[in-house]
Amino acid sequence: MPIVLAPQNKELQIIRIAADDKTKKHLESLGITANGNVTVLSSSGGSVVCKIKDGRIALDSNLSTKIFVR
Repeated sequence: MPIVLAPQNKELQIIRIAADDKTKKHLESLGITANGNVTVLSSSGGSVVCKIKDGRIALDSNLSTKIFVR
């Protein structure tokens, strides 16, 4: 499921990032990688704030529909 539909406050695994190579490389530099763990802290209007390792990252609605978790 896309991360925008994921439940809050539950650790999830990123299974796929459906974006172009430039975007994938940028997300990797932020710590968002396939097989990585992420926790959704809040979701509102398509935007998602998530916890990656020890930091928080806000994703807009465009990116949050391209990151798939389970």
